[in-house]
This record gives sequence, C-alpha cells and structure tokens, in this order.
Amino acid sequence: MFQTSMLVNNNDADASGARTYVRTNPMTGQPATRAAAASIADANAAVDAAAAAFPSWAALGPSERRAKLLLAADLLSQRTEDAIARMSAETGATAPWAAFNVMLASNMLREAAAMTTQIGGEVIPSDKPGCLALSYRQPVGVVLGIAPWNAPIILGVRAIATPLACGNTVVLKASELCPATHRLIGDTLRDAGLAAGVVNVVTNAPEDAGAVVEALVAHAAVRRVNFTGSTKVGKIIAERAARHLKPVLLELGGKAPLIVLDDADVEAAVNAAAFGAYANQGQVCMSTELAIVDESVAEAFVTKLAAKASSLPAGDPSGNVVLGSMVSPDAADRVEALIREAVGAGAKLVAGGTRKGTILTATVLDRVTPEMRLYGEESFGPVLCVVRVKGVDEAVRVANASEYGLSASVFGRDVLRAFEVAKRVQSGICHINGPTVHDEAQMPFGGVKGSGYGRFGGKAAIDQFTDLRWITIEDARQTYPF
Repeated sequence: MFQTSMLVNNNDADASGARTYVRTNPMTGQPATRAAAASIADANAAVDAAAAAFPSWAALGPSERRAKLLLAADLLSQRTEDAIARMSAETGATAPWAAFNVMLASNMLREAAAMTTQIGGEVIPSDKPGCLALSYRQPVGVVLGIAPWNAPIILGVRAIATPLACGNTVVLKASELCPATHRLIGDTLRDAGLAAGVVNVVTNAPEDAGAVVEALVAHAAVRRVNFTGSTKVGKIIAERAARHLKPVLLELGGKAPLIVLDDADVEAAVNAAAFGAYANQGQVCMSTELAIVDESVAEAFVTKLAAKASSLPAGDPSGNVVLGSMVSPDAADRVEALIREAVGAGAKLVAGGTRKGTILTATVLDRVTPEMRLYGEESFGPVLCVVRVKGVDEAVRVANASEYGLSASVFGRDVLRAFEVAKRVQSGICHINGPTVHDEAQMPFGGVKGSGYGRFGGKAAIDQFTDLRWITIEDARQTYPF
C-alpha cells in the first residue's frame, strides 16, 4: 500500500491531527493508498506557501525556468514503472495507458518549457505625442489546478505545467481517487530543483472535497483556477470562482460523435471508433460515445465494429488486455444500468454487454434513439452507440443535439466535403479521418457548450495564465489642459 502525504513548501506534510483516508483498489477492494486528509487550514497553508514563493519564481529568468521543466520531463519519463504501479492500484488502469500518460505528460512539460520565451507583448501605436504604449503579459500569482483520476499524470501535469512556465506558482488539488499518482508529479518537480513553495500538492478525503475546494478557490492569493472533470462539478467550481471574480479554465464532460459519411473508408472508421470508444475503458473525456453512421454504410460498419469489439480482451489490468478495470464498482453499476435501459427500450446489443466485477467488455449498441439515456448522457464507460442517419444534414443535427462539445471526428474520402461537415460540428476539437481521442501538448485543447471554456496547450494556454496589461512610457514634461 502506498503512503502519501501532502507536499507543502517542498516538505512532506501530514494533515492536521494526522488525519488520513484510504483509497481502495477498484478491482480487488484491497487498500491501495493511505493519504493525508487535508483540512481547510491545511489547504490554506499550501496556498500561503505558493504565495510566498511567487515573487522569486516570477523573477527567475525564462531560461532557468525552462531548464527545470526540461529536467522534470526527463525525470518523469524515468518513473514510468512507478506511475504504472500507482495508476493500476488506484484506478485500475492498464500498463499501456499509464505509460502513455507518462509519455504525453513529459511532452507537456517540454512544451511548457518552450513557452517560457514565448510570453510576448507588442508595441501599440499611440496618438499621444511622446508616448510609447506596450501590451505586456505577466504572471498572475498562485494558480489552483484541480485534476481528475482518469488520465491522472497527463491531466495533473497539464493543470500546472504552463502556469509554471509563465512564472506562476501552483497548488495541485489531487483527486481523491489517485492521491499517490498525483503526488508523484509533485515529487518529480521538487526533484527537478523547483524551489520550496513553487509546487504544492493537497490531498483530501472524499467527504471533505467540497470544503477544501471552497477554501482553495476563496483564498485571496489564488488568482486563476483550472478544473478538468465532470460538467456537473465544473458548474459548481465556476459558480464559486465567480463569487470572487476569478477566471476559470474548464475542461469538462463529452459525448464525442464520430460521423461516418456515405463515402467513408468503413474499415478505417471502425478502427478509429474502437480505439476512441474503448481506450481506458471509455473513461476519457474525448471517448467516442456516438457513431453517427449514414444508412448506406451502416450495416457494413456495425458488422465490422461488432467483430472488432468482440475481439478485444478485457480483464485484470496487469495482464495482456485492452480493457482493464472501471474506476469503481459504482461506475460499473452505472454503465451496466445504462446498457440495460437502452436494450429494454429497443437498442440492439451486437457486442459485449457482459461484466465480471469491475471489468466490462467492449460493448456496441445499434439503433440507439433519443428516448434512451445513452443517446445523450455521457456513459464514461466502454459503450459505443450507433445512430443511423440519412445524409449529412441529419448527421450534423444529431452531432449537435448534444449538450456537450469537446471532441468529434468525421470520416469521408472526399476530404474537402468532410472539412465542410467538420466546420458545422459544434465542438472545440474535430478530426477528419482520425479518432476522437487525440491529444498533443502543443495543441489548443478545450471545448464549447457543456464541455467548458478556455484552452490548454501551447500558446493558447499563455493567455489563460497571464494578465495582459497596458503599460506606457511617456514624456514626463508633457503638457495638460489644466
């Protein structure tokens, strides 16, 4: 069992009264991690440490910040086996998924390092004689990052990497479901030589989450908040931040559609749909949840997809499987209930639909209709729903009927036509002839509608974690009208 304390001021910090909680292995039910259960006072202490460290970190030259972030990227890469062990025990993740988390997160640190010299401004022509007008970006102070469990290394690093590159200090509020995994990120940055207080990690018991988040958001030193998680919780975070007029970057839920046009390469669409639907057991914000298929190719698509899904092994994540454990028995219960409800309402189960403990097989449901919860509700499980449509306009209408708008894809051999369809889809991300699950460190990542607002990644993230100021240098001997 992992033992995890908080990281405050580069010190291993116990919670007040030495309070702890236990995170259990979702598949075995055995203890996976014993973690510090922070109080409000503990959370405030972490922010105080970050605030105290801010002036010196912000004053550090960009090359020094870059060097430390690059070293952190290398150190994280070297800890792949540790990350695999922690993610498997805490979230039921497979080894390939955990290794991918480390690879992409390391690239995110490298991309953030590259951004340290890209925080630019401009000279703006002024009508006032003797006035040099500048737009100038500077770090904001303490940034609070709240990261989820499903891609914990990727999303934990993403929550803090660019803020650090911009000269901010950070507090990472770890997920209650993977405290040891998120603490690994803090350890890596500390070992890379970041000064005391620059990175802090707070862990808390599930029952204390609301109070701890409220305290962190309300702390006067916190100037930006970013949250990745469910739309339901994202709305709560946004409301709390709004009371304090604090900007928030939200990357929330999704119901990613994959549109298969009448001229699509069906085999390619099936392969992309399966990858997008079943990677990490469908527990990805970009997971393909709806295959919106033109009726002219629907029979071929469903037949091939059912065969593909049926071939994917599911089981103990430590074994040679594609699908590992769901994050909890409750999550498995919920997905199973959604499948049962859809089948009862007339959907055709063509693959999967079986369960053993927290292991669900890759499932395909054909002829899903708006009356079924799975048509619009995010399953966050290994379930792909097929909706048959007539023509492009109906396909776009179905795709846009969702409350979400994170990722999407369009398959068609006529790429210019597919591009026109992609432009009509209401999503922050859309891939033509590619899967809905796709992330790169340098890309502007985020959604629209119920999937949130703001963008992580590359230069787009600089806007989120700096203040844009107007500064002038003027002739002190200028004349005034009175």
